[in-house]
Amino acid sequence: MNPLTALLDAQQMKEADRLTVASGIAGVALMENAGRPVAQEIQKRWARCPVVVLCGPGSNGGDGFVAARRLAEADWPVRIALLVPRNSLRGDAAYHAALWRGPVEPMTPAALDGAALVVDAIFGAGLSRALEGSAAQTLAAAAARKLTIVAVDVPSGLMGDTGADMGAVPAALTITCFRKKPGHLLQPGRRLCGELVVADIGTPESVFEQVSPNTFENDPALWTHALPALQVDGNKYTRGHALVWGGYPTMGAARMAARAAARSGAGLTTIAVPEVALPVYAAALTSIMVSALAAPGDLERLLADRRYSGLLIGPGAGVGDATRTHTLEMLNTRRATVLDADALSSFHDDPHLLFGAIAGPCVMTPHEGEFVRLFDVTGDKLCRARFAARLSDAVIVIKGSDTVIAAPDGCAIVNANAPASLATAGAGDVLSGILLGLLAQGMEPFLASAAAVWLHGAAAAAFGPGLLAEDLPDLLPGVLRGLGGLVAA
Repeated sequence: MNPLTALLDAQQMKEADRLTVASGIAGVALMENAGRPVAQEIQKRWARCPVVVLCGPGSNGGDGFVAARRLAEADWPVRIALLVPRNSLRGDAAYHAALWRGPVEPMTPAALDGAALVVDAIFGAGLSRALEGSAAQTLAAAAARKLTIVAVDVPSGLMGDTGADMGAVPAALTITCFRKKPGHLLQPGRRLCGELVVADIGTPESVFEQVSPNTFENDPALWTHALPALQVDGNKYTRGHALVWGGYPTMGAARMAARAAARSGAGLTTIAVPEVALPVYAAALTSIMVSALAAPGDLERLLADRRYSGLLIGPGAGVGDATRTHTLEMLNTRRATVLDADALSSFHDDPHLLFGAIAGPCVMTPHEGEFVRLFDVTGDKLCRARFAARLSDAVIVIKGSDTVIAAPDGCAIVNANAPASLATAGAGDVLSGILLGLLAQGMEPFLASAAAVWLHGAAAAAFGPGLLAEDLPDLLPGVLRGLGGLVAA
């Protein structure tokens, strides 16, 4: 995976700092490098105004002292409010506190008087408890007064590993160092951070060899090399044949999924439908083929055609025994299969029957409600996705504004490009269709899942307000063209 998109948890970031110091950069210099960008980013965005810097007892507070000194050197009016007695500071934080020549006052809501901008340098991503006491009271007062808040590393009270809110207040800007943390992207952390800037503090890229991250932010750099490419000597069959199970009487979901599969590159796309639904599907589709199934066993006979290279069941399928049977028939082929919506909910009373049937490439794309019907696990979204992937031996895509993609080996990707307009009926059906189209062309499931989620978000962003799910498939060619994807090889 591309190290440039790696997300580091608090322990990994601590190790990266240790390795950086071991490489020859002094700790006090590293803290200077962390605090200086805070002052610089503030000066880029706001006119000179009164600032109060809220400093905690550790490294985050030390960064705050550096930022305050740098702002004061630029003639900004700056005060510092400290959570602990100044003489209790230790190490690099004490060193930088000694360089501060301005006033230091206790951290109370009264310290906000006269300030227009607040720098939250109280606690960083390593905090493992709820925010309380004068720190919580002062930040709550800043939010109540609608003061502009700039956070150092993370808003204090935000869990850097999980994005959980333990008393944080929203920041307009967050400046972190070296790499983002999962909590910067996982909700509600993403919302609480506001604009996010990652500052270079001199950490050598070589630290990745020892830190070994296994969580990444979704980015084309992770998967463009694996996107299917058009071959000059290819034909529609070499581009893959996608098969969608089409439900009845709910039929729009499968049609949107099929169009998305075709738009993402599948050479042929077929919807298998109950015979009673054939006239509706056939009248609504042109380039998508429709195969009517009249009797039990017809789907199994259709699947005997090995040219079907990617399978999807779930959108509009209906919850019940029939969907469960069709799902098991698809999984029995051991071909790449996407399970969504009703195909997942149909196993709510016996999820291990589903897990035991997975013997080939498989991706499940549940939203939170569908996820809890299958997996009895608590915790943050990353942990739950990893648990589900290990248990089921499938790639798990837990959808949402912070979609998480997890592989059975523990590797995970967090997506952050989804606009709010994707919260619309049918958007998930289109996502499963994009994924189907990539799988049908032979793309590996984990990277295909990441690519599908990102393309889905990029297509929605390209459309803007007023998006309907049915708009998404026709936006895909433009997004792929911008990536250089699906070009002749």
